[in-house]
Amino acid sequence: MIIHVLREIDRVFQVEIETLIRVREQLNEDYIKAVELLFACSGKVVISGAGKSGLIAQKIAATMVSTGTSAVSLHPSDAMHGDAGVIQKGDVVIAISKSGETEELLSLLPYLKQLAVPIVSITASPNSTLAKSAALCLFTPVETEACPLNLAPTSSTTAALVVGDALAVALMKMRGFKPEDFALLHPGGQLGKRLIMTVADIMRSGTANPVVKVSDTVQNMLYEITGKLSGAVSVVDNNGQLLGLVTDHDIRNALEEGKNFFSLSIADIMNKNPISIHTDAKAIDALGLMENRDHPFLVLPVLDQQNKQVVGMVHLHDLVSQGL
Repeated sequence: MIIHVLREIDRVFQVEIETLIRVREQLNEDYIKAVELLFACSGKVVISGAGKSGLIAQKIAATMVSTGTSAVSLHPSDAMHGDAGVIQKGDVVIAISKSGETEELLSLLPYLKQLAVPIVSITASPNSTLAKSAALCLFTPVETEACPLNLAPTSSTTAALVVGDALAVALMKMRGFKPEDFALLHPGGQLGKRLIMTVADIMRSGTANPVVKVSDTVQNMLYEITGKLSGAVSVVDNNGQLLGLVTDHDIRNALEEGKNFFSLSIADIMNKNPISIHTDAKAIDALGLMENRDHPFLVLPVLDQQNKQVVGMVHLHDLVSQGL
């Protein structure tokens, strides 16, 4: 059978959009109470559903966890075969079922009642067994599935998913969840790295830190620069405090002046007013110092916050390699 593909796709969009509009029109006091109940939960939020609703439960739990709400998904069949121990006193259960008569979920009700664990149901059937057993019912009216046979969960799962997203976002706002909090829960992402990673996490330190004393010879300075593959070297006094910086650029300038290069001292060559950064500064701030200038540069000496001693060097390539 030949169908008009775009027309069918548009129909699915329309059916699901209309479902969401109807769900929004049903928003009531129970939604407020549900968020308050979840916010006050001393344990965790356990989200359960069977079939496609189980997949939606997984996604809602993942969204809650990543936005500051302790949550897990639990398949009701697994719960009936030993995993019910996941649910503890102090938890709240969100149960998802379009019909409200899903056998696996109903089998959990006696256990939840014994634990006095409150249930928030997400269902299209407010008069169902599940809805009547729940402390709160979040009614998601679904007149028809987007499936042309009105069988495959489509509109109903979309409605449950959006309700779950709405609960998670409302809880975020109640918790005063900030970008820094999000970053802590996503340390591998770019935002996490930007907000969490410090200069100390990324700098070249110890034997990898290119540093010479101002009294050292120019030869030793060259060995240090080339041996550490840094393109620069920090110049310090006898106390390890920063006096200057010598970069490849400074060496080229000295050579172009036509003087006997090896007769010069390090003090003659170095930049006596280098920009530096402290160990506890954000790595992204180091990147900004390097790049947001008329003449960007590649390295920054790193100073200890307390003693102002040179303890490392951060290179632009190190920052870039971390995905910043």
